[in-house]
Amino acid sequence: MAASFLEGTGVSKSFGGLRVLNEVGFRVAEGEIVALIGANGAGKSTTLRGVAGAMLPRKGRILFDGTEVTRMPAHQRALAGIALVPEGRRVFAALTVRENLEMGGFKYRKQRGKLRSLIDSALEMFPRLRERTDQRAGTLSGGEQQMLALGRALMSEPRLLCMDEPSLGLAPLVVQDIFKSIRAANAAGTSVLLVEQNARYALETASRGYVLQTGSIIAAGPCAQLKHDERVKEAYLGRR
Repeated sequence: MAASFLEGTGVSKSFGGLRVLNEVGFRVAEGEIVALIGANGAGKSTTLRGVAGAMLPRKGRILFDGTEVTRMPAHQRALAGIALVPEGRRVFAALTVRENLEMGGFKYRKQRGKLRSLIDSALEMFPRLRERTDQRAGTLSGGEQQMLALGRALMSEPRLLCMDEPSLGLAPLVVQDIFKSIRAANAAGTSVLLVEQNARYALETASRGYVLQTGSIIAAGPCAQLKHDERVKEAYLGRR
């Protein structure tokens, strides 16, 4: 088994007395794509936000490349190499496409040549954005906003990319493009922790997965194995 690049142990979280994560454990090896699947409210996004620093767990530990980041502020995790593409894209609607990308590359703001190179790479990955660099992000289609959110995250050259529901509300052809880009980022060396309600897409993209149900992990293992798990087939894949 490969050494853990990201590891969470005993991660728990409650909101208003309601426990949404219950002693959750997970790991991601360097260069791996790992999926978190489950129904709405299972705790997937909360787990991902805990990794990125957008939420602090009530208890448990999160280690990133051997360093504990459980209580580390989100901006420090970003500098350490963790990037989050949040559910719903969350682009800066009033800023242009280029300005959004520049925000993603904020740590390179004093290296203008580096910043331009990263913007070129993002626009090469998403040619549709190249035609819209001076367009306000809020006027883009949902698919274009998802491309921009992913491109913005990759501007920081993350070592770990946290993707939250990338297929949500998008047309099937756009979803295919987004997942192709996720695989390309992984092939270039970025580890990926993927939260995705579409279990079929998730299990076809990742090498390993965890199944969350009401805040607890009920199944884990290689995705090829999870596809044949009766609980996963019944609840998330349907029967053919």
